[in-house]
Amino acid sequence: MQPTIRRPAVAGSWYPGSASAIVAEIEGYLGGAGASAPEGRLVGLVSPHAGLRYSGPVAACGYSLLRGRSGLTVVLVGPSHHYAFKGAALWSRGAFETPLGTAPIDEDLAAALMAADAEWIVEGPRAHQDEHSLEMQLPFLQHLVADLQLVPCLMGSQSRAEVDALATALAQAVPTARRPVLLVASSDLSHYHPAPVANRMDALVVDDVARLDSERLMARLEESHEHACGGGPIVAVMKAARALGASCAAVLRYADSGDAGERDKSRVVGYVSAALLAA
Repeated sequence: MQPTIRRPAVAGSWYPGSASAIVAEIEGYLGGAGASAPEGRLVGLVSPHAGLRYSGPVAACGYSLLRGRSGLTVVLVGPSHHYAFKGAALWSRGAFETPLGTAPIDEDLAAALMAADAEWIVEGPRAHQDEHSLEMQLPFLQHLVADLQLVPCLMGSQSRAEVDALATALAQAVPTARRPVLLVASSDLSHYHPAPVANRMDALVVDDVARLDSERLMARLEESHEHACGGGPIVAVMKAARALGASCAAVLRYADSGDAGERDKSRVVGYVSAALLAA
């Protein structure tokens, strides 16, 4: 039987291990976000998932748009770093836990997603056990959103067929939800290139996101997997967001890991925060 409470895997390492320390760090990044809210209804976000000290300043630019929100279900779509599988694996019951408390699963929406495509979208709790890509979104979400619910979804091989299946299922299931829904694609960009190389590679993906061009981004990912570790989740969320009314995107911030921490620009990871918006 599936466990009901997913315990934190990276609290105390990738982000602080106490609630007070999490809030202090998150508020520091939110205070530095500084961007004005883009016009339009927020349908989705693209957000990074590295250690908080590295990607937190970038992630804050997107999550700052949620301050004061309540009664929201967030569908988190990210890559599986530890387990290889086809399709999308959901944690469909119970809750996700961090030092900030527990965020319950929107079990009705999770069930609707699996019913929309029983071949590609299944319960897969094992893939979630040690995964950080979704957990790293929770410090922001739990701090900012009251009455938060989640639908955690991990993608395995991220093929075009799997991306399209998840996007179609999201477009079908989300309108049936009883609560407002936000889609979040969790992805870092290029990994461990010198900053000038990484920044040139990342600029291509950032431009695809800015133009809401999911087809070009999918083709780019098929040409090279080095562009983004969660490229499939980005494409699936972009496609689903467009089907749900999004017509434009706003890139809120791009940076690399050399902009934080030890400021080592010799081998960096790229991060982007973007909002997918309906008029």
